Amino acid sequence: MDTLTFWQSLPSRMDPVLFHLGSFQVQWYGVMYLVAFAVTYVLAMRRIRTERERFGMYDSDYIQSLLTWAFFGVLVGGRFGYVIFYNFEYYLAHPLEIIFPFRNGPGGLQFTGIAGMSYHGGLIGCLLFCWWFTRRQAKALVGLKPAERESLAPRADYWHLCDLFGPVVPLGYTFGRIANFINGELWGRATDSPVGMFFPAAPGSALRHPSQLYEALLEGVVLWAILWTLRKRPFPKGSFVGLYLFGYGFFRFFIEYFREPDAHLGLLWFGVFSQGQMLCLAMMAAGGGFVWWRARRAQVK
Repeated sequence: MDTLTFWQSLPSRMDPVLFHLGSFQVQWYGVMYLVAFAVTYVLAMRRIRTERERFGMYDSDYIQSLLTWAFFGVLVGGRFGYVIFYNFEYYLAHPLEIIFPFRNGPGGLQFTGIAGMSYHGGLIGCLLFCWWFTRRQAKALVGLKPAERESLAPRADYWHLCDLFGPVVPLGYTFGRIANFINGELWGRATDSPVGMFFPAAPGSALRHPSQLYEALLEGVVLWAILWTLRKRPFPKGSFVGLYLFGYGFFRFFIEYFREPDAHLGLLWFGVFSQGQMLCLAMMAAGGGFVWWRARRAQVK
């Protein structure tokens, strides 16, 4: 088999199931989520060790607790984001399917898992759950002595925490998109380019852009490299939230031109933009506006 044929047929050669334990399946998708959080943890701890003056008040237990909250934020936000942003009318008529992982089949109820997650919803959920985590930390500091409370105050400072994780998160995100590729989902638009691949679950028999890999590269590795390079620059506190939002929105907006729009939505706004692009425009506006706002606040102070 020549290299081009191997490349184009690669999706059909991948098994979403990593291994079986009896009737239980361990899928690459779930494993990649765990890898993503593990990578985030390792990079965050590296920053804590190497930038002790700025982040030395955090420890391993704190970061593990935070990531647990973030994990549930991604799951809850991702699911409800998909419901609201991409299929609201359907789930309004079938509300139990939002959280019910079973479907009626020939032999009765069958476990199918919960299908449909939104990145933008997952991001919102993660930010909200992490904000709530810092509120809990603020309450825990109340009973401490003034000197100790002052030294640990950043543990309850949401924007300070965001500056720790902003340059870290994109590399972890890379593995989520690789999981989409292994699952053969979220494929790209049809193309005549030799970079295209045959995705078995896609309609028709055309080559399609491996847009999942484009996202893993640009929204993941490249965005991480940019933010990681900027991590020690003297930006106003909290700026890395805005930089991440703008950077992700920028790359995702252009990649959406290679990604197949959701079949039930198609292209919106006079057939120009996908739903993902509309959300990315909002992300870029919010990210740029947030960086400007933090800079203005820093000048006032």
